[in-house]
Amino acid sequence: MTIRGRCASGDLSCKEQYYSEQHSSLINKAYQTLLNPLSRGLYLLELNGVEPAQETDCDADSVFLMEIMEINEKLAEPKNEDMLEEIETLIKVKQEELTKEVTAAFERDDLQEAKKLLAKMKYFANLEDKLKNKKIPS
Repeated sequence: MTIRGRCASGDLSCKEQYYSEQHSSLINKAYQTLLNPLSRGLYLLELNGVEPAQETDCDADSVFLMEIMEINEKLAEPKNEDMLEEIETLIKVKQEELTKEVTAAFERDDLQEAKKLLAKMKYFANLEDKLKNKKIPS
């Protein structure tokens, strides 16, 4: 039996090579999940049977939503390198703070608090993506 037409030469049989490729793929996916604090936290919620907050959930406080809206408005303005650096620093600081808070929530087994904090992290991840897109030369 051959996978993808033929096997590479070596000591492994075709079946062993196929399984090695599959497991390597799973390990890489697991590594990528655990590497990022947001995806790691969402995975931990899933392991504990807690559904992550959806975009339609309106649990976020108005002060937080106002902060997100203000950053979005700044990102919508014409490109200004100083402003983009300021926003990038702000996003980084907020993500670090939220990561520490999420870690503490999981350590206390406060899954509902972790869920709320991860929802906030999603907002900042979206802002980070918008910032990266804005910085790409057009």
